[in-house]
Amino acid sequence: MTAQPPKPYSYYVVSNPSPASEGGLTVLFAGISQTKPGHKPGPKVVDYYLLHHVLSGKGTYSCLGNTYELGPGDSFLIEPDQLVNYMADVEDPWHYRWIAFQGERAEPLLRSVGLSSESPVVRTGRRQRISALFHQVLQAFQGRGAAANLKAGGCLLLLLAEYAQALEPLQKTGTPAEASGTKEIVQRAIQYLSTQYADPLSIGMMAESLGYNRAYLSTLFKRHTGITPVAFLARLRLDRARHLLRERSELTVEQIASSVGIQDPLYFSKQFKRMYGTSPTEYRRAFLRRHP
Repeated sequence: MTAQPPKPYSYYVVSNPSPASEGGLTVLFAGISQTKPGHKPGPKVVDYYLLHHVLSGKGTYSCLGNTYELGPGDSFLIEPDQLVNYMADVEDPWHYRWIAFQGERAEPLLRSVGLSSESPVVRTGRRQRISALFHQVLQAFQGRGAAANLKAGGCLLLLLAEYAQALEPLQKTGTPAEASGTKEIVQRAIQYLSTQYADPLSIGMMAESLGYNRAYLSTLFKRHTGITPVAFLARLRLDRARHLLRERSELTVEQIASSVGIQDPLYFSKQFKRMYGTSPTEYRRAFLRRHP
């Protein structure tokens, strides 16, 4: 059998020409490399998030004591300050793309997708969309246009959506991802309630939107948080109302009730007093006396 000639080594990286934070998420740089046989950049830590996607070849990735065998179509996540090690195969070294990013939205977005140091690998098979999105980030930075930062951020969000779609079947079956998957379901429910509490929503609407049975979702929610989704929503609304009573003195109690998703001012006042032991009006007066 004739030995295959070694693949030519290549390495290319380009940085974001204007890395201003966009909504708490910024892509820092992107790159592509045909690695050398046995290429081993580690063990090491980085201070940003790093996503690799394998185009061809093979290699291993080690994190938190676990080692993953990776090949074409696989992606892996490196989190900030996490000691990791990854190495290209000696005979068939991998050819991969990567994206580095940071920002306060990064962790919750990754958790909502199902990616973390505990579950850092996504196996996407032949999905060409994944590689294309990595390439589009690199192209945006190469162009150095005024919209490069926005284009890269949009591609990253689309990429995470692709990963979420790929990981979803694992989170709904009895695989090792099930335990972490249930936690992610609850996080998605909390995110849903936290962003839409001002709307006339119901737990049934939320369950339908997230794609789960209401009773099942409520059981998971209480198991992980200690309270029901209904109680969580009520607390969320009243806590937001308390903030508005303190900070927006020009708003009436009725306007504040409506602003937090409660259309009946009388019901709002009763719930507020039950929660805090005082009416909304009395709460505001007491606060203004302490902070004239």
